[in-house]
Amino acid sequence: MKKVCLLTGILLINTLTGCVPLSHPPGEKVTKARLIEKLFITEDSVLLPVKHWLPKNYPDAIVIALHGFNDYSEFFQGAGQYLSNHGIACFAYDQRGFGASTHWGLWAGSTTYSTDLITFVNLIKQRYPNRPIYLLGESMGGAVILNTISQLNSSFVSGTILVAPAVWARSIMPWYQTSLLWALAHSFPSITLTGRGLKIVASDNIDMLRALGKDPKVIKATRVEAIYGLSDLMDKAFNSAEQQHGNTLILYGEKDEIIPKKATYRFLEKFLTSDPTKSSQKTVAFYEKGYHMLLRDKQAATVWEDIATWINKKPNQIPSGADKRAQEILTRRTLETSDALD
Repeated sequence: MKKVCLLTGILLINTLTGCVPLSHPPGEKVTKARLIEKLFITEDSVLLPVKHWLPKNYPDAIVIALHGFNDYSEFFQGAGQYLSNHGIACFAYDQRGFGASTHWGLWAGSTTYSTDLITFVNLIKQRYPNRPIYLLGESMGGAVILNTISQLNSSFVSGTILVAPAVWARSIMPWYQTSLLWALAHSFPSITLTGRGLKIVASDNIDMLRALGKDPKVIKATRVEAIYGLSDLMDKAFNSAEQQHGNTLILYGEKDEIIPKKATYRFLEKFLTSDPTKSSQKTVAFYEKGYHMLLRDKQAATVWEDIATWINKKPNQIPSGADKRAQEILTRRTLETSDALD
C-alpha cells in the first residue's frame, strides 16, 4: 500500500513538472576513429580509456570485453591477465559515462554504445586481420553485445561470451517497479539513487567488493535517467534472444541477485529454441556457487579456464562441467512446464 501511495504522489508531481529522461548522444563526426596505446578515440573526438593484456607472442585470438553498469575496464584485470597467459589478447575500454571517460555518470543511449562497439571491433580487425575476434560482455556489457551483434560484419566476430547478461526486461519486472521508475525518470531524471539498504550480494569476494567501494571510478550514486536508459537496453537485449544465431557462450551464477533467474531462464528458453539447427553453437553454463560478478568471484579462475578452453579448443564440454549442469536444470524446467500444462 505504501508503494502505491508513493507512486501516486510521484505521478501527480510528474503532471506538474513534465521532465523527460535524457540520453547524452555523441556529437558531430569531426575526426577519424583510432586506437592508440591507452585510448580509443571516437569519431566525435571522445576519449575512451583502454586497457589491454597481451600475450608474449602474436595472439591466437582476440577478446574485446565490455564492462557492466557503473563499472569500467578494470573489471577485466584478472580475466585479461589469465587469458593473455593462454595466448589470447584482451582489450577493454571504458564505455561513455563510465570509468575515466568523459560525461561521467551520464547515459549515452543504446545506439551510441552499439556504435562505439562496432567502431572498436573494426579498429581491432585492422590491427589483427587474420585472428578470430570474440566479444565478451558482463551484465550491461552483455546487453550491449546482444543489441549490436546483428549490426556487425559476421566475418569479423567468431563468437560472443555473455557473462550474466542484463536481460531483466520490464515485461518481467513487477508493475510498481516499472511505474515508479517511469515516474521518477520523467519527474526527476537527474536525481541519484545508491541502492543502499537493498541487501543485494553481488559476489562472495568481499575484498574485491570493498575495493570497488573505495574506487573513485566506480559510480556509487546513479542518475535515474541512466537507470531508465539501462532498462531500455535490457528490453532490447531480452527481445533479441531469437535473433542470436552465432557461436555463443552464456555464463550465469545460480546465486546471482542482480539479474533474476526468471529473466535469465525466459531469455534462455527463447535463445535455445529459436533455431534448433544452430544448437551446437550455443553453450550455456550455470555455476552453482557463482554470483553476478562471475569473473571476480572467489571461483573466478574456474570461469576463466572455461572461457579460455571454449575459445581455444571448442570442446563438447567445458572443464568445470557447468554446461552439463545448465543442460540438466533447463531440461528439468522444460519437463516441469510441460507437466504443468497437461
